[in-house]
Formats: sequence, C-alpha cells, structure tokens
Amino acid sequence: MKKLVLAILVLTSTMVGAQTIIQNAPRQISVSGEGEIKVTPDEAIITIGVTNMGADAKEVKNENDVIVDRVMKYLKRAKLPEEDYQTKNVYLNRSYQYDKKKYTYTASQTITIYLKDLSKYDDLIIGLTDAGINNIQGIQFKTSKQEQYESKARVKAIQDAQKKAKDYADALGMYIGYPLLVNDNTSNNYYPSPMYAKIEMESMSDAGSRETLAIGEITIKCNVAVTYEMNITDEKSRIDKMRKKED
Repeated sequence: MKKLVLAILVLTSTMVGAQTIIQNAPRQISVSGEGEIKVTPDEAIITIGVTNMGADAKEVKNENDVIVDRVMKYLKRAKLPEEDYQTKNVYLNRSYQYDKKKYTYTASQTITIYLKDLSKYDDLIIGLTDAGINNIQGIQFKTSKQEQYESKARVKAIQDAQKKAKDYADALGMYIGYPLLVNDNTSNNYYPSPMYAKIEMESMSDAGSRETLAIGEITIKCNVAVTYEMNITDEKSRIDKMRKKED
C-alpha cells in the first residue's frame, strides 16, 4: 500500500511539473521572409574562346598562341586594366578519327573579361573578333552596387517575415513580440541573367555602330527565417499600463 501511495505521489508530481513547464514555455512563431530587388546591370563578365584544330599538335598550338597573343595586345590597346581579364582554361586535346585512321588535335583557350562599362560591349566584341576569337562562351551580368542592393533586400526580407508573423498572430487573436532568433537562409543572393550558349563568331569588322546587347534586369534576393515571441497582450499596451501604475 505504501508503495502504491508513493507511486501515485511521484506520478502526480511528474504531471504537475510537466504542466508547469508547458505553462511556462514561451509562445513562439517561426516564419520565413524574402526580399527581392530587381536592378539594371551596369557590368558584365564575358567569357571568350579561341579554338583551332589540325593534324599536327605543334602547329595547332602555335596557331592558337598567335591568336591569343593578338587578343591580349588588343585588350591592352583597349585600355582594359590587366586585373580585369584572365586566362581561365588552356587545352590541347588529341582525338582519333576511326574513319580516316588518324589523330587530330584541338587547341583551345578561354579568357574571362570583366567589363565595367557596358556601353563598350559592341566595340569590344568587334575588336576581339578581328583579333581572332571564334566563340563567346558566356555573358554574366552584374551590378557595381551589389552590397547596396543586398542591404535593401535584407530589409525587405525582414519586413516580409514580420508581416507574415503579424497575419498569423492577428488570426489567433494574439500579438507578436520581440524576435528571438534570426537566420539568414540566403544561399546565393545574386541571381544574374546569364547567357551561356556558345556563339560561333564570324567577322564583324563591317558591323558598324549598332546595339546588340539586351541587358534586361538581374535579381538580388535575400531569404530569412525569424522566430518571434507570441503574446496575449500587445507589448506596447502592457508597457503603457505599467508606466501609468508607476505614475
């Protein structure tokens, strides 16, 4: 009998303790928010390529090197800072043609150019084509005010999260309190409009003055997760009442 009474007391104590924990547990709500800024890009990263094929590895490589040398000299004449262009990949591949029973060699080199003035794009491409490039491997648009727009996107993301939390709280007849936790879930807050299709180039020396680049817009995003307190009364009203009592 004593053991039964002891077991009941322990069980009752455990239930009371659990109920106390539940009652004292903070009321919370977790929401996500997204901020999005669309801007017109003013910069671009252009990836160009030079490719040559032939039956002799040395000749193919030499042909490619001659063109690359002309490209580099053109970029210097165009007064692009040396830090704004860079060799990315250099290849010399051998492949066997079974129908002709002989080897062919392919030499290629890719160069990325950081163009900080998009108004120079057409002249740059014409000059590079005349220098000997035979493909454009991609154009990635950027903005020179990346950090500024990222900051604006973060503010919009928090405002979006706060609005969601308030909507839920209003539906529940409650009020949101202070934020308890904020997580930045942005994996990549820069969403460019890339053009990665490989474009085979022909002579553009007779192209004249024309506009051939539709830059469109790029999107900068921020995603956050915020956990707020949930209160039965409005925090501002509660503070006002406490001040009145003190007065």
